[in-house]
Formats: sequence, C-alpha cells, structure tokens
Amino acid sequence: MVHRIVWRVGSPGSLEFWRERLAAHGVEAAPAAGSLLFSDPEGLEHELVVSVVDEPLSAHSPEIPDEHALQGFDGVRAYSNVPIRSEQLLGEVLGFRRTVGQHWEVRGEHRGGFYAYDQAPPAINRRQGAGTVHHVAFAARIDELESWRERVEEGGARPTPVVERFYFKSVYFREPSGVLFEIASIGPGFAVDEDELHLGERLSLPPPFEPLREQLEATLTPLPYPPAWRLERVE
Repeated sequence: MVHRIVWRVGSPGSLEFWRERLAAHGVEAAPAAGSLLFSDPEGLEHELVVSVVDEPLSAHSPEIPDEHALQGFDGVRAYSNVPIRSEQLLGEVLGFRRTVGQHWEVRGEHRGGFYAYDQAPPAINRRQGAGTVHHVAFAARIDELESWRERVEEGGARPTPVVERFYFKSVYFREPSGVLFEIASIGPGFAVDEDELHLGERLSLPPPFEPLREQLEATLTPLPYPPAWRLERVE
C-alpha cells in the first residue's frame, strides 16, 4: 500500500513557507535535507521536496504566493515485504528505470515521477479506508490505452477491460506488491460537458449517473460557491 505522497516545490524558501503555514494550522512538520515531512489528519504521510526537473503543474490560490505553490507530484512511496516480485512488471513491462535500490523512475515525453518501496512495518492496518491511497494513476494517449492493456496482460498482470469514465477512459490492475495502478487516458477532459470558464459551478455527472442526481446531491457535502475568497475580492 502507498504510505506517502511526495509533492514538488520550487525552492528551500518554499519549504520554510509551508513549515510555517502548517504550524499555523496545528500541523507539525519535520524538516530534513531538502524536504519537509508531515501527516494529514487521517494519518497519511506527505512530503514536500525541492524539485525543478519538470515544468511546474501549479494552480493559483490567493492564499498562496505563486512562487511557493505546490508544483505537482514527485512520486509515491509504498510498503512491500517482497519488492523483488514487482521488478519484472515495473522494469520490463511498464518501462520504469531503477535509479537506486527499490527506487524507480518513470518518464513520459514531458513529465516524470518516481515509485519507491519501503519495508513494511510489523504492525499495520491494511484495510482500505480513510488515510489510505486507492490507486496510483499514470497518463496515456487515448488511442494507446488498449495496447497498454494488452502489454500489461502479456506481462502477467490481470488488467480490467478499458473502462469508460466519460471524461476519460481507464485500465486498472494490481502490480505484484499489491498497489492498484490505473492507466488513464488524456482526455476528452472535464470540459466535455461544461464551459471551461464555469467548471465546478455545479455537480457534473457522467450520463450513466445522471438518474442518480437527486440521491447523490443529498449525500454529498455541499461546497460554497462562489468561495469566500472570491466574494472578498469582489467586495
């Protein structure tokens, strides 16, 4: 299971910014060489690292200076007692490159990330739920999804058929150490049924779920819209 998500920031100054911001919100973060480690309220570990190897993937927030914004994922760390059993699928089938020990790098044409194993502790709650990661997703071109599914199957894993998600298509399979992987298509995207300038203003549902709208809206926690910061800006 994945036990830590690693995020990129652009500078040591950003690590200090986040250490202070987390402390102000009651979250203790432990500084290390070039990183900052903390846990969220559900117990999942997060680590911020200084990394500028790829073009940043950052969103804008009025609460966060742009120079300190998170710049996307750097990778994940997973527990495994026998990581050697995953080496053939990762290296030969999926094209990961071992950098050192059980630390693997995976790169596409434009971006990369890492996938690494740590020895599992003797006592751990392995049940899926709050504080756990459901799956690790990788992007692929939509016209290459079926060939990736066939490649994974030939490599000894048991992938699902290509699953239609309306906004994208996906193939799921477990790598031999037990972590669920997803290969998801790039597109068609969330603007397929909404104006890009108004994304997120309403609950958007794929067509098969539209008959359940009333039921789903009753069970989901509403988010205020416009958000408070936008109202403050208008005032």
